[in-house]
Amino acid sequence: MTSRVADLAGIGFDQGAQVILRRELALLPPGGRLGVTGTHDALVVHLAAWCRREGHALTVPPDGDPVTPGVRAWIVPGPATRARWAGAERAGGVAPSQVVAHPAAHWGLAARGALVEPGGPPAPFDLDRKEVVWADLAPALYAQAAARQWDPATAIDWDCAFELPAEVEAAVVQVMTYLVENEQAALVVPARLLARVHPHFREVTQLLAVQAADEARHIEVFSRRATLRGEELGTSSAGGRASLTSLLAEPDFSLASFLLSVLGEGTFLNLLSFLDRHAPDPVTRRIAALAHQDEARHVAFGVAHLAEQARRDPAFRGRLRGAIEHRHDVLADTAGINEHVLDALTLLAAGSWSPGAVADGHGAVQRLQAEMFEGRRKRLVHLGFPADEAAELAALHTRNFM
Repeated sequence: MTSRVADLAGIGFDQGAQVILRRELALLPPGGRLGVTGTHDALVVHLAAWCRREGHALTVPPDGDPVTPGVRAWIVPGPATRARWAGAERAGGVAPSQVVAHPAAHWGLAARGALVEPGGPPAPFDLDRKEVVWADLAPALYAQAAARQWDPATAIDWDCAFELPAEVEAAVVQVMTYLVENEQAALVVPARLLARVHPHFREVTQLLAVQAADEARHIEVFSRRATLRGEELGTSSAGGRASLTSLLAEPDFSLASFLLSVLGEGTFLNLLSFLDRHAPDPVTRRIAALAHQDEARHVAFGVAHLAEQARRDPAFRGRLRGAIEHRHDVLADTAGINEHVLDALTLLAAGSWSPGAVADGHGAVQRLQAEMFEGRRKRLVHLGFPADEAAELAALHTRNFM
């Protein structure tokens, strides 16, 4: 039997002897025993009580151990320690940086790479398979997201002096009202998914948490810009709310990511670029640029995750098609994009109400919608859809943009 010896010197259990013993027991190889030396008067008495409580067996040589002089007692580890020797496993089974395909439910909240004792309750994370949630790009995207967080109070010059005609300001307010509504949906979806992902896939949970934080920040700055010159917001349409509510109804991780990030937020990249180009004031322009850089990350994760899914399982594209068609059917009787929003975008691009300017603004909004369609089509082609099918599906996307 392999053995080690722990020298407690003159300290007793009232001075931390048990801390040393626990360390030494942890260092024992499987099947080993631990000898204890020390000069404390009550050492053996206290050691016997501690071993009973911990489930270890204790052997006390009558006159000391002739083989190992000075050993006052031998500890043979109890069932819990032996079980750890036999059944303890590393969370992930490998080094902390590596990810397994299907982490065990009882790993729960254990850090990836930690030594997990047997037993314990199963954790309630139903998204517990790598292929369901993972993208190889996730760690890099999280690192980028953490490095590019921005503070609404300092990243935007809210005191910047500018004056807009009342109707142009009202157009900005209407667009910001619309953006707040959409970003609230974009916050809820990743937040709900986050709570279901097994913590073993920590880069994904971290990325979803930052995504939710991004959306919370967008809600703040869009709301603040909407009320920068007054308190009255624009119109929220029933059709717009119906479209966003349909996003909340999708329980599947990949399909929710597809509808929100790849299609909805992908389309919003075009909208934010449009606002950057046609913003009538520096505050609106800055907000659009900052939000765009965040949304681009959200889209990148969704595309990377789904592309990996589609490469692994070509039939997966059938599920994506079904999700688009189902949402289209659900929203078939809704009015689509709020006309107040389209009029506001037209005015922002026009800059004035002169017929020629309005015609130019209308043309800019038509080009925006064409750009949105083309962006959706290209992302669908990237996911493996044939060009004609990608165009067909891109055309079925909700008229509410998100």
